[in-house]
Amino acid sequence: MTKFATFAAALGLTASSALAGGYVEPVVSVEPVVVDAQEPASSNAGLVVPALLLLGVIAAVASDDDDS
Repeated sequence: MTKFATFAAALGLTASSALAGGYVEPVVSVEPVVVDAQEPASSNAGLVVPALLLLGVIAAVASDDDDS
């Protein structure tokens, strides 16, 4: 029982010194981020997508196996 009391006293003394200051919320400073409004790199998606769809339709019609 004396070992337990000694352990409890030692734990109590270390815990009180560890929590002596209480909780302090950390200060976080956030700097604003400046984003330059640039035009995105030009792509030919306006021409490529319809061309691929047209090629797909042509391939589907060409592969039709209707013998009538």
